[in-house]
Amino acid sequence: MNFNKAYFIRKIRCVANYQFGNRAGEKMFPDDVSLVFSRRTGRVRYVYLNGELLATLRPSDGLFSLTVKGAERLMETECSRGMVVKVQGEISPFIEKGRNVFAKHVISASDEIRPGEEVIVVNPENKILAVGKALLSGCEMKFFKRGVAVQVRRGSAEKAKKCNKH
Repeated sequence: MNFNKAYFIRKIRCVANYQFGNRAGEKMFPDDVSLVFSRRTGRVRYVYLNGELLATLRPSDGLFSLTVKGAERLMETECSRGMVVKVQGEISPFIEKGRNVFAKHVISASDEIRPGEEVIVVNPENKILAVGKALLSGCEMKFFKRGVAVQVRRGSAEKAKKCNKH
């Protein structure tokens, strides 16, 4: 396989721009990211920066699953506004440990959020608590008082994967 890193970086940036908003890819993935490819398909699977996993490219839909480190990079941009779910401060310790977010604990959520999209869960001070998948729309998260709003994939207090290859 002819490896052209610039081509693959351009490709993952395009996916990030599509998923998170215009110019998100350039801000999230600098030129010095490390890419790990699937042995079976040869496609990009993981994106690392300085040995820390930023995102996983899902083979099922071709979009990114963020890590807490990736969410931190995205929060530095204006692109993240449409994917933030703010929760009550008293449940922050549970969310940081990887527990799901219930609708009754949601203070605010972007109206742009749709079920199945990547979201960043923050406390009232905008500290990142977790990343996960929205199970409700942003409007539903604010309106409903029962049910799971966000299925948390990883809390900020959980150990992050380190890249052993780079």
